[in-house]
Amino acid sequence: MKPPGRWNWLVPAVSVGGLLPAAVLAADAMRGVLGANPIKQATHQTGQLALILLLLSLACTPLRRLTHWPWPARIRKALGLLAFFYAALHLGIYLLDQDLSLSQMAQDILKRPFVTVGFLALLLLLPLALTSTPRSVARLGFARWTRLHRLVYPAVGLATLHYWWGVKKDHTGPLIVVLGLIALFAVRWLWPDKRKRKT
Repeated sequence: MKPPGRWNWLVPAVSVGGLLPAAVLAADAMRGVLGANPIKQATHQTGQLALILLLLSLACTPLRRLTHWPWPARIRKALGLLAFFYAALHLGIYLLDQDLSLSQMAQDILKRPFVTVGFLALLLLLPLALTSTPRSVARLGFARWTRLHRLVYPAVGLATLHYWWGVKKDHTGPLIVVLGLIALFAVRWLWPDKRKRKT
């Protein structure tokens, strides 16, 4: 029998580790070592971190199904919230680059498909972050909550498209993300969840 609380340290460890890049980015910004265009560099870093963390959160369920380990399910929410944090930070830095002008940002969203799909991805992640608590599950009911959180799939698709369109030359990074998504969805389809949930 596993001792109680065996995995209690995981979520705090993931949360602290996930916030470290933000701390390093802030320190680099204060030291002035982000290059000739620090806002652009910070925008790229936060966007890539958001997408990586979103992919890691999606990988938790396939990993649990393949290995039967319990811990991936425990850190899935923390990874998802970290992904939203970096996506929101990504938007905030982009808004800073627009001189904090909401009207200018709105025009950019309407005119540039690359920005449009990225903004839509963040909008889809917003209700997931707001309903990430156990109280939200109880209020919505597990079935409705599950349907709502399937928005993560179009969100990650739009975020990947945003990344692809944002890269002008070398698409190696976006291609790796696309292949990773295909692998994750393949595992979900080939190894469906056999567990029966009791209402």
